[in-house]
Amino acid sequence: MTVTVPQGFRAAGITVGLKASGGRDLALVVNDGPAYASAAVYTGNRAQANPILWSRAVAATHTAHAVILNSGGANCFTGDFGYETTRLTAETVAATLGGAFSPEHIQVCSTGLIGHGGHDFRDRIITGVPALVDALGDHGDLAAAAIMTTDSVAKTAAHHHPDGWTIGGMAKGAGMLAPGLATMLVVITTDAVLDDAALDRALRHATGSTFDRLDSDGCMSTNDQVTLLASGASEVRPEEAEFAEALAAVCDDLAAQLQRDAEGASHDIDIEVVGAATVEDAVVVGRSVARNNLFKAAIFGNDPNWGRVLAAIGTTDADFDPYRVDVSFNGVRLCHAGGPDRPVEECDLTPRETRVRIELFAGDRAATIRTNDLTHDYVHENSAYSS
Repeated sequence: MTVTVPQGFRAAGITVGLKASGGRDLALVVNDGPAYASAAVYTGNRAQANPILWSRAVAATHTAHAVILNSGGANCFTGDFGYETTRLTAETVAATLGGAFSPEHIQVCSTGLIGHGGHDFRDRIITGVPALVDALGDHGDLAAAAIMTTDSVAKTAAHHHPDGWTIGGMAKGAGMLAPGLATMLVVITTDAVLDDAALDRALRHATGSTFDRLDSDGCMSTNDQVTLLASGASEVRPEEAEFAEALAAVCDDLAAQLQRDAEGASHDIDIEVVGAATVEDAVVVGRSVARNNLFKAAIFGNDPNWGRVLAAIGTTDADFDPYRVDVSFNGVRLCHAGGPDRPVEECDLTPRETRVRIELFAGDRAATIRTNDLTHDYVHENSAYSS
């Protein structure tokens, strides 16, 4: 269930002292070939961390052979010094791995507190790289642990295809989960034989229908990155559509794990919008509810307040008549044609899994947005985060 399940990959996760907790905080995933293909997608935030600036620039002309990731510091808004830290990190990894690698083949990812990335941060990473490379092996689980920040558990997933190719993945993220990939670092590996262009198409399709529809708290990160590496070690070339479907399933699994581990959450809420004129309308309607704090607070109180849903979706420009809409909570229709239906007492919201279904009666398109409730624990965790 990790990035080392596919053939041709090694990984490591070690402690170099970036986290106050003393936990693992530096990870590396390496593609040993025989093929080297890759694709990546990055945060949609205009404010981008130095590792994003580096990785986007080198990915424009070079295929990634490895990804180094750190927790314990975002290296964002740290100026020219921070960008040099990223460049030195890539150079050190490439030199330590040997002649088959150049700095332009190394993607760099960071996660942690914005503004953190000074001399001590740089020194701990650079001096830790040799030990990190020495630790490479079948250690995808340790790499997944090393990228955690406020996560309570590591997130991993895998897909084994009967034809002999495999996909493995790891992810981190528990807060700032919003579109533009959510606040996540994700590395996905496969031993299928595919080129850069096919990987890019499959990855954009997968992230668009999974990670980009995870909207836990409406806050977009500066450091989001999802990287896909292909080794070709299985010697099997799958149909592109079949691979894309499997990749989307792995991303969906990871997105669900991110949702379940969202900071302070007591309810995991799936907002299913059906009967929309377009998929885009379904997404914008679902997202309007996912970002509505009144709705999220009501769910925390186990209150199926369907009025909050109608008020939220009425702020969108989606094509529908709000006086025809039906709203159901956990299978109980409480609102019919924009008015009361059953008594709210018939709906039980005490289970953690919560499903809201919104029927727009405007077409035949649908989409589901994942979110969470707004709790005291979320406020407490984020008020104390910098300390």
